[in-house]
Amino acid sequence: MAAVDIHSDGERIMSVEALIITLLIGGIAGWLAATVMRGRGLGIVGNIVVGILGAFLASFLLPRIGIVIGGGWLGAIIHAFIGAVILLFLISLIKRA
Repeated sequence: MAAVDIHSDGERIMSVEALIITLLIGGIAGWLAATVMRGRGLGIVGNIVVGILGAFLASFLLPRIGIVIGGGWLGAIIHAFIGAVILLFLISLIKRA
């Protein structure tokens, strides 16, 4: 997996490689989340976008609350999948209201 660079002032910067990997994993996770949460999908493009946003959400939130599933591609897909499922659930709640 690509690393996130941390500068001396503590700022985190994602490399282009890490961004591409996050987008790819997010797309896979969005498709999987829509498959698991039947009836709550947003179409192919919408699910991919939700997966990508879920990947960013999960990569930001889960380590901060102490949830670390594992490394490598599988761990990243699981993290993104969790984020995508959460986002699809929240979107379905908003659509009902």
